[in-house]
Amino acid sequence: MRKLAALAAVVVVALGGGLTALNASAEEIQAEACARPSGETPQVQVTEVSVGVPVIGYGREGDTEALPMAIAATPDGGSWLAWLGTDSKVYLGRLGCDDQLTGTPTSYEGIDLQDVQADADGGVLLLTRRGDCGEGPLCGGSSSPCNTMHMIRFDNTGAQVWDRQVTNLSATVGGYDNGARFIWWYQHHGRLAYDGSNYAAYFGVAITVQNGSCVDIHEGDRMQVVDAAGNLLRGHDSFEVGCSHAWTSRIVWDPRTGHFVMVCATDNNCRIAQPNPYRTVAAGTCDGTLFGGDLVLASTAGYWTAWSQGGQVRLEHFTTGASDTTVRTGAASAHPHLVAYGQRMLLTWESGSGMAAQVYDAGTGAPVGAQFSIAARDHAYQAFKPYPDGSAAYPAAGSTSTSIKIARVLPLNG
Repeated sequence: MRKLAALAAVVVVALGGGLTALNASAEEIQAEACARPSGETPQVQVTEVSVGVPVIGYGREGDTEALPMAIAATPDGGSWLAWLGTDSKVYLGRLGCDDQLTGTPTSYEGIDLQDVQADADGGVLLLTRRGDCGEGPLCGGSSSPCNTMHMIRFDNTGAQVWDRQVTNLSATVGGYDNGARFIWWYQHHGRLAYDGSNYAAYFGVAITVQNGSCVDIHEGDRMQVVDAAGNLLRGHDSFEVGCSHAWTSRIVWDPRTGHFVMVCATDNNCRIAQPNPYRTVAAGTCDGTLFGGDLVLASTAGYWTAWSQGGQVRLEHFTTGASDTTVRTGAASAHPHLVAYGQRMLLTWESGSGMAAQVYDAGTGAPVGAQFSIAARDHAYQAFKPYPDGSAAYPAAGSTSTSIKIARVLPLNG
């Protein structure tokens, strides 16, 4: 892919077979590359993609289970599609504007997939690999396995550029050594965010603490930032441990403030919270139904996050700490998804064998238009991703074990 200049310029682009000269910014050029039709109401397009290898099934969809697939928008409006095979490999393929594979997918060693994000020069995979627990001993119970989390930088061919472990196991540090940070069976999924130069990974992590002559294993979350050369960075809102115990780690880059922003669900006072330091966004209850959805920028200052308690979905608007606006959506679901949708936001949730969806104003939180359906199977821990043309896409289980469905909600006018 040719890298586009950041400044506005007079360019010539091919549109519909003809050549048209126009003044355009880089963002406008990128959006035009896959300029999908917009409408007055949301239209859904579901595309079946044959990937040629068996993809793991949804299983029980728990946060302790492997994640089957993830998608990322490229600046030109195409996609990178990642999926976990049944052969302990994470596969990566490029999708064109029609949401079909172009070229041959690549593969990486990995026992679990977490996320994928993209930029003009390729992107980053977040995945889990097998690690070593070491000798211990544990003070009691069992916490194996002791795995590692990696950020894999790839170029526009899908080839690896660098590999950076963002846990801290090594030849001299095993999972059962004091101070170890590793990935185990318990709450461990993660997400990526990109600030234009650096990638941040925010994920659940196991925490090893010395207790006399043995060690205890605790669980929390961890955020690490890696630069374009694959080096771990200090600062940049990163931390060793934030929320504990924690699940549904969510992160977004806010160019307005120059910060990565995160929320978690935690049994520390049973709430949706911002980590490091703890700040309550919304008070919940530890009854086994507290679940954090996704996090997006509000169109004004602050952020919106979706969450569920008792099977009822809420939207919360906040800036730093406590929510200042609560929207009780009326959606009955344990696992909501939220994504930026042009100048609005899109909330989706499981409904029968597919999904239900509703557009909301990203400033006021007011519903926009009517609820609609998406004919693709929901997964509790997978995510919709936003696209430069104002659409949003989601990878879902295909009709065969070797296919994936791409559910795309096409852009709205305005």
